[in-house]
Amino acid sequence: MWAFTANLQPSLNSPIPLISITSRSSHSRVCPKPTLICSSLQSQVETLNGTTDGRVSERSEIRFGLPSKGRMATDTLELLKDCQLSVKQVNPRQYVANIPQLSGLEVWFQRPKDIVRKLLSGDLDLGIVGLDTVSEYGQGSEDLIVVHEALEYGDCRLSLAIPKYGIFENVNSIQDLAQMPQWTESKPLRVATGFTYLGPKFLRENGLKHVSFSTADGALEAAPAMGIADAILDLVSSGTTLRENNLKEIEGGVVLESQAVLLASRKSLVQRKGALDTTHEILERLEAHLTAVGQFTVTANMRGSSTQEVAERVLSQPSLSGMQGPTISPVFCKRDGKVVADYYAIVICVPKKSLYKSVQQLRAIGGSGVLISPLTYIFDEETPRWNQLLKELGL
Repeated sequence: MWAFTANLQPSLNSPIPLISITSRSSHSRVCPKPTLICSSLQSQVETLNGTTDGRVSERSEIRFGLPSKGRMATDTLELLKDCQLSVKQVNPRQYVANIPQLSGLEVWFQRPKDIVRKLLSGDLDLGIVGLDTVSEYGQGSEDLIVVHEALEYGDCRLSLAIPKYGIFENVNSIQDLAQMPQWTESKPLRVATGFTYLGPKFLRENGLKHVSFSTADGALEAAPAMGIADAILDLVSSGTTLRENNLKEIEGGVVLESQAVLLASRKSLVQRKGALDTTHEILERLEAHLTAVGQFTVTANMRGSSTQEVAERVLSQPSLSGMQGPTISPVFCKRDGKVVADYYAIVICVPKKSLYKSVQQLRAIGGSGVLISPLTYIFDEETPRWNQLLKELGL
């Protein structure tokens, strides 16, 4: 038995009811199907969320949706700034802005779920949201393409959590939960969640047949203690809040690992003029910056008889190979009226975690005057993700 509870009253912040079935007991009342929404309401829904057929609207601007509030919004703006793509917002109360380095691009601040919806409706062309939001509201749509799947912030996981006590004390896996005899058609497992697409899909795939879902705003962790749910399905970062509310995650209970991703509309990339080129530039800037994060340039001088001899010494040390190998060049000085090269300059790229070890190894083979500088960008000949995108688009 699958049953749901939800608020069906439409509003500007919740334009389309996702759940339309209510279950309180074995004598369930079934509300009208979503397809019976009156035409006036459906018209309002289309006005709020754009066209519903996914066609590319007639406009020349490329629209980039960014989260409007919270930590995700702050971290997104910070990442773009680090990529020299600072967002300029004339008025902080306005929902539209621009990025001066990208002509013809409009930035629209939206709720993450609305970014996904508007990408599907054709009202946005690009967006940055969490993978959990893409999976929940995109629901596997082929028109959504994840251009960059690891922007390295917003890390969390969508996970099932149950109480540590009572009938769940010895339940430690999703299989244990599915095999509990307590769950029947008249008394299903009650799960509180905001993920009304991913939740039912995940539990069904894991063998739980008798489940009812209730939607709730705010802290779901209180639901089991209040007796209104047996389990919750929610985003987890450190797990501290779960532990403080006597809840536990279980083996096999993670629906997905999530972080911020760069998302695009397939139709926009193919049909809208300039969208693909703009995506290429954004992707290259992101890749160059994220590749450089945590990397340092190490420069040192070393005595030697030739570049070949110095290279052999440097490459004998495991931490000094760099990204593709060391760059070695002669250092010229004037001695007794002659220009000679007794020293050679070594330049390598070293990850932060290996920095001190690399300096020690350089010293051990005769390196001196070691200089360290952080890297801002590392541009490859071509980013692999760009080639993957072109292949995905059939270009």
